Amino acid sequence: MIGFGLTITYLLFTGPHMYIQPNYRPFQAVMPVTPPGTVPVKDVIEPIPSKEQAQKLINPVANTRENIDKGKVYYGYYCVFCHGDKGDGFGPVGFSYVPVPSDLRTQKIRSMTDGEILNSMLTGTGHAPMLQRIIPSEYRWYLVLYVRQLGIEAQANLPAAADINSPPL
Repeated sequence: MIGFGLTITYLLFTGPHMYIQPNYRPFQAVMPVTPPGTVPVKDVIEPIPSKEQAQKLINPVANTRENIDKGKVYYGYYCVFCHGDKGDGFGPVGFSYVPVPSDLRTQKIRSMTDGEILNSMLTGTGHAPMLQRIIPSEYRWYLVLYVRQLGIEAQANLPAAADINSPPL
């Protein structure tokens, strides 16, 4: 019992403790001097267009098979993990998000202008505005083309609507 008490006493008065560790608060620490020969770089972020501005944006990338294929490659880099291979929102990482990622094939997405799709991609629920920093601006319009293609393919694969006068099955 005495040994246990000595150990506790030793730890209380000699060991590292949370209350005696260094504490850095914002704007109190002095930043280290920049090493000689380096150039500081400021992170430049393009502004996200407003909803009104986004409606008027026109995709500068031509809607060609080659550009859609590029969009598919970029989709594989940046989007597939959350939105899934088919764009249905069932990606391997997407299940961990609340709310789950959007189904990119819906009528709502298909009815958007290219600028609105771009704006949603940059400010959508769950990743706002993270994708603005992750996806290089030169890839974004290709992604818009591919997302639009996902909707077209989904629309083409829907079963034909049954005739309202046909007997029930």
